[in-house]
Parts: sequence; C-alpha cells; structure tokens
Amino acid sequence: MTPHILIPIIEIDAEALPRDRTQLDEDAMAELTTSIATTGLRMPIEVWKLSQPTETHRYGLISGLRRLTAHQRLATLRQNGSFTEIAAFLRTPETIPAAMADMVAENEIRAETSAWEKGATLLAATRAGIFDTLDDATQTLHASASRQKRARLRAFAEVVEDLEDAIATPERLTGRQMHRLSAALRAGLSELIHLTLRDHRRSALPTQWQALLPILFESLDPTEEATATTPGRPRRLLHLKQGLTIRREKSGNGWIMRFCGPEARSGALIDDVMDHIERYFQPH
Repeated sequence: MTPHILIPIIEIDAEALPRDRTQLDEDAMAELTTSIATTGLRMPIEVWKLSQPTETHRYGLISGLRRLTAHQRLATLRQNGSFTEIAAFLRTPETIPAAMADMVAENEIRAETSAWEKGATLLAATRAGIFDTLDDATQTLHASASRQKRARLRAFAEVVEDLEDAIATPERLTGRQMHRLSAALRAGLSELIHLTLRDHRRSALPTQWQALLPILFESLDPTEEATATTPGRPRRLLHLKQGLTIRREKSGNGWIMRFCGPEARSGALIDDVMDHIERYFQPH
C-alpha cells in the first residue's frame, strides 16, 4: 500500500481543482468531524505537489474535501496545535490521472455535478499540467463515457475557458444552456457575448441569459454562416474610432441595431442614421 505523509493543512489548496463543494451537508460534516476528533482520520486525503506553488500553498487537493474541512474546523476549535496536519497520499505525475478519475467518478455517484463544474474540472486539470490537452483530460477522466458525451464535456470546458468570471453563478447553467453557449462560441460570437455580459455584469444569471438569447438564436441560423463567396459577412460588430460601437441582434421578425459609446448618447445620431436609411431606400 502506498505510504502516506503528514502535511500542514495550511499548505493545501482545496480549490486547486473545481469540485462539488457548494453544498457540504452540515449534519454529515458534524458527524465526520466528531468521528475524526474521537478516533482519528481513517482514510488519508489525496494531493499533488503544485508545479507553481504560492506563498501559502504547496499542494493541491485531489480528493478528501470533507476530511480536510473537518481538520480545518477542529484546528480552529482546539487552538492547541492539534489537527494542523493531515495524513495524505502524495500522488506523482504517473498516478495523478487515475486519482483524478476516481474523484470524478465518486462525485458523479455522490451528487450530480453541474455542467459548468464538469468543464471547469477538465480545464483546471489541463492548466495545472496534469494533462497536456483538454482531449487528454476528457479521455482519461471520462474513459467510460461515450464518444458523444466526451465531446459534450470537452465543449463545456471550452465554454468555461472563454466565459469564466463573466457569468453570474455559472454553476446554475443547465446542460442545455451550456450547449447553446458552446454553439454560439463556435459560430464566432464570443466578442458579442462578452460585450453583452459586460453590459449586465451586475445582473443575476436569469437577466444575463435573457440578454444573451438574441445572440444565441443567431448562432442557430444557418443563413448567417460565412461562406467563401461572402468573406467578412455577416458583419455582427463594428468599432469606430470615434468611440462608437454598433452591433446587431436578431429579433423575432427582423434585426435590431444597438449603438453604444459616447457618440450614441444623443438621439441626433439615430436621426442621422434614419435619414441615411431613408435616402437609401427612397432616393429623391
């Protein structure tokens, strides 16, 4: 059996990898904490040595969040130096992928993780250097999944990579919503999505999603795909040096043009635009 080592709990980054940590059942945590205080830790946690340690963290947590949390609570409660270290299996580069795959499988059994969290785990594992590519991470951590499911999971990771820190409470996005965001990003609408979210950066997820719907509908329109005979089309966004941004959105029966920036604060600009359109369609 692989020997374990004792590691100071303050040196372990519990958030090095995303995990289902938003709901720690307090009754179960109280029971586990009492058990560890009474009889000690029965199963060591799993960690790996960070390739880029910080001033406070030298290790990243793979599995054992609840056990680590219990130790943290006991150390704070006792204030006598006890429970400041925890037994851990130190996974090497050769064993980390297998340990992570076990962690992912355990999370799936214990509680269904969100589509965002699944993608975030793949992305974090790749960024941490555990896997060379997202494809490698997806193949290893979801080896038993079908090819179609692995493709969906990889697409979730791409959504997280593009939109992290831009969406409010992203773990509440459904799988279907993540699919729609993935399709829009593949259609080249990333900049439009970011601009829209920037306009609603203080809004809750439902409001942000409603604002994104016109862009997401456009990504499903086959007539809006660029072709070899129409390079540069469709034009979805225009930035002018005068500080004016013009973007278009698909509506139920047509298109909406949005004008943003200092030059758009006056209604006179819209008057001029309407005059130009009138002259184009009804020349005198």
